[in-house]
Amino acid sequence: MATLLYRLGRTAFRRRWLVTLLWAVILGAVGLGAAKAPASSDDGTSFMPGIEAQKAFDLIGERFPGSSADGANARIVFVAPDGEKVTAAANRAAVDALVKEAAGEPEVVSAVNPFTAGAVSKDGTTAYATVNFKVGASDLTDADKKALEKAIDEARAAGLTVEVGGTALAEQPAAGGSSEVIGIALAAVVLLITFGSLAAAGLPLLTAVIGVGVSTAAIMALGSTFGLSLTTGTLASMLGLAVGIDYALFVVSRYREERARGHAPGEAAGLAVGTAGSAVVFAGLTVVIALAGLAVIGVPMLTKMGLCAAGAVVVAVLIALTLVPGLLGMWPDAVLARSVRRGRPEAGPDNRGSRWARFVLRRPVAVLLACVAGLGALAVPAAHLEMGMPGAESKPVSSTERRAYDALAEGFGAGFNGPLTIVVDVKDATDPETAVSGIAERIGATRGVVSVSAPQFNRAGDAALFSAVPTTGPNDERTKALVQTIRGARPGLERETGATFEVTGSTAMNIDVAQALKDALVPYLAVIVGLALVLLLVVFRSVLVPVKAAVGFLLSVLAALGAVVAVFQWGWGAALLGVEQTGPIMSLMPIFLVGIVFGLAMDYEVFLVARMREAYVHGDRAPQAVVTGFRHSARVVVAAAVIMIAVFSGFIGSGESMIKTIGFGLAAAVLFDAFVVRMTLVPAVLGLLGDKAWWLPRRLDRLLPDIDVEGSGLTAPPVRAGAPAGGEPVAQEPART
Repeated sequence: MATLLYRLGRTAFRRRWLVTLLWAVILGAVGLGAAKAPASSDDGTSFMPGIEAQKAFDLIGERFPGSSADGANARIVFVAPDGEKVTAAANRAAVDALVKEAAGEPEVVSAVNPFTAGAVSKDGTTAYATVNFKVGASDLTDADKKALEKAIDEARAAGLTVEVGGTALAEQPAAGGSSEVIGIALAAVVLLITFGSLAAAGLPLLTAVIGVGVSTAAIMALGSTFGLSLTTGTLASMLGLAVGIDYALFVVSRYREERARGHAPGEAAGLAVGTAGSAVVFAGLTVVIALAGLAVIGVPMLTKMGLCAAGAVVVAVLIALTLVPGLLGMWPDAVLARSVRRGRPEAGPDNRGSRWARFVLRRPVAVLLACVAGLGALAVPAAHLEMGMPGAESKPVSSTERRAYDALAEGFGAGFNGPLTIVVDVKDATDPETAVSGIAERIGATRGVVSVSAPQFNRAGDAALFSAVPTTGPNDERTKALVQTIRGARPGLERETGATFEVTGSTAMNIDVAQALKDALVPYLAVIVGLALVLLLVVFRSVLVPVKAAVGFLLSVLAALGAVVAVFQWGWGAALLGVEQTGPIMSLMPIFLVGIVFGLAMDYEVFLVARMREAYVHGDRAPQAVVTGFRHSARVVVAAAVIMIAVFSGFIGSGESMIKTIGFGLAAAVLFDAFVVRMTLVPAVLGLLGDKAWWLPRRLDRLLPDIDVEGSGLTAPPVRAGAPAGGEPVAQEPART
């Protein structure tokens, strides 16, 4: 592997203009494809096949064709001025005018008047109208939205307080905005401090941006074919930028190191790609495994996001192996520190990394216990994790969706924001109407149900729909218990009526998704950890090092989950992050956190421990190999981790609770994993294990392929320091040992 990549690096260095041109052509081609491709739209794939709420939703689509279930909707809430009622003549006229104007728009299926539908609160102060559209929210034009907004403004001008919930006018989640730009700027500062060279700092940023451009354009070009969207590509752009910077950072850092040893530019590029590039390949593979493993969860959207992000990581790896050495060939001396360009050594035999490693090795037991105790304490809140799908209640109070939610809860009760939809299948019932009314009466009499609506039959008469309003809010544990109670009564009602029913709606869907994802977490962990253990076993040719890596990952991810629960569920320090409403953690969050952090954790493991393995293979004793690995890699790993934290922290600035939670969780996980686990716990464990850390049974040693990730086959000697900057490498072709 090292020899193959060495040759690739030398070739990219020599053929720098061709390599650069090829990447420019690729970027232009996918960019043109993205510009010419038709706009992507939802392909109609079920969110999570197999759960009851999804089955019921699919049944509604089958039995009630042309219903507004798939279209956008707007729930317009009217609140009368203090001391007045919405039923007053002037207020009623304003509501009627809005509903009439909305109903006349071409994309509107129906606009339900609250006075005819009984959608007025008991005290008469609050009412709501429901506007349903033919198309989804993403397909609504600006003209459609502006027409509805104009009608709403006219009602407000009449003196009513008007707020809007639903999907039609909801703002789409945006990732970070200016905060994300600040994160990238901070990454640039970190690179500049690390390398002391504008060129060395700018090259990883440039190649990472090119990689994100290629992957994002490819997603847009293939969007209509595979049902992808910009939302699907959010994870790809986030990870593509982070790992793209890191992978280029490691190659550039090793190139500078080889130049400082006296190697000619081309030879240094080959050695950098052959050694650091090998670590990049296997680090990228671990990330790809973690992301592609999202397919085992069974959520089509999650599978698409994982595969798109995995593709972005593959692009980042290819760019690090080809474009980075190609650009180094154009400016071979620009990335070097000023001291090296002047002919002085860049660093002595000792630095902060090696001193830190010696500090840990002198007291490994105390350090190990401190790390485990600290991470264990942070992980305690994770035992109280409650998963759900935060809705309008988690939005800032400045948003109209949140104000509409609060107004409905105050006027109609907390459960009104999360009604349960019951679809009754009466295909086998002898008396459909009696069966449906019996089921509706029994559910209406269930403790925890405020009311049920009148059932509505489809045209064929073989199915009926009605809704049940709980007494508690959508994310309340009592609402979850109510759904289970209603479903538990199904067998008895089926025997009595000959009809069956299923429960769906946003509340039931969120409950089912949360439970399904919780059940899938352990199998997902088993798949990605198992595959990664095999990969790391091949890379490090050690049994204990991969096991240590997996255990360290579990500690860091549990600590990060604990921090997320403490802030976003319990509210500790929530105000500092702009979190206005605490509640259950988004159902997808633990899966995202586990998958992404596992890949990134293995990145740091491979980069750091591969350098230790390289020193050990070349003759260092086990403790000295740890020190050597830290001397060469600690500064770069710290810089990479700070860059990751900066990029992810940019998403904390988002106004969307979901994106804010993901950004905080990923930043915290990288902080714990890089600085506590990889930089502290790893040297402590390796110090205690000594030579046993690199033990591998002889039979297994013979079975495993020798991929030479540590570059032991690269034996080319250094050339004189005064070799021409842009000349061809003059060292011998490396021989296998």
